[in-house]
Amino acid sequence: DHSKAQAKQLVKSLSDHLPRSLTTEILHAPQDNDLGVRRQRERITQLRQLLQPLTDPAARRLEELADYLVEKVIWIVGGDGWAYDIGYGGLDHILASGRNVNILVMDTEVYSNTGGQQSKSTPMGASAKFATAGKLRPKKDLGLIAMTYGNIYVASVAFGARDTQTVRALQDAASFDGVSLVIGYAHCIAHGYDMSAGLDRQKSAVKSGYWPLYRYDPRRLGTGSSPLELDAADPDLDLSEFMTNETRFRITERQDPERYRLMVAGANDEVRRRFDILKRMAEGSAAE
Repeated sequence: DHSKAQAKQLVKSLSDHLPRSLTTEILHAPQDNDLGVRRQRERITQLRQLLQPLTDPAARRLEELADYLVEKVIWIVGGDGWAYDIGYGGLDHILASGRNVNILVMDTEVYSNTGGQQSKSTPMGASAKFATAGKLRPKKDLGLIAMTYGNIYVASVAFGARDTQTVRALQDAASFDGVSLVIGYAHCIAHGYDMSAGLDRQKSAVKSGYWPLYRYDPRRLGTGSSPLELDAADPDLDLSEFMTNETRFRITERQDPERYRLMVAGANDEVRRRFDILKRMAEGSAAE
């Protein structure tokens, strides 16, 4: 931030040697999309050419700092074990910071890199290390927790279900001036099926309501519309059908069918409850 501010001040101090239109655009042109950033890079190239013949030491310093005048998109990428669990304290610190940073959570619902231990993202009924008989509690809802801040862009995406929604969410996150959190469904070998079927599993997850698609954009606050937009229709696939196609759930069923039946019923209630909450939020107005 300091280097960017210094670069802007140098542009102003050298404005007598530069075209007025160029300095105005460098300092004020929007860079909230790819086209805007690309045009700013072109302006910086032109700026460098104009600075070369100048002997003022300020021109040399501006040459060093000119790249700071182009907006940088910063992403933090991590898994659910980090984001939901052992790194959540640090993540929450970032969520509360108000800084212009984007976070992408690749949610496999298990500690994939260290052998498949359960995390707070592991769903009810799934078998994982330290929950071999099936996890008894529902997964932590990181998206809803982040929404409580009110000033964070939050999205839940599944590329295999709706790729255009995923791209839109990433673009929205990059353009949002503040913290953005995008939670992506990430199929994993620990789920227990051929990874070539991963995209189809994502579709089933969305159709069953297991994985809701939404975008929460604080920029819609005060517009008369809810900041939350649901990007998937009401569930039309039975949750048990989704679960029975994955080994992580079938292991639990083989160990104790009756206990598993109760877990499925509990998981179904939790999925419907979560979807109903999101639906009410999306249908309401947060203009006040």
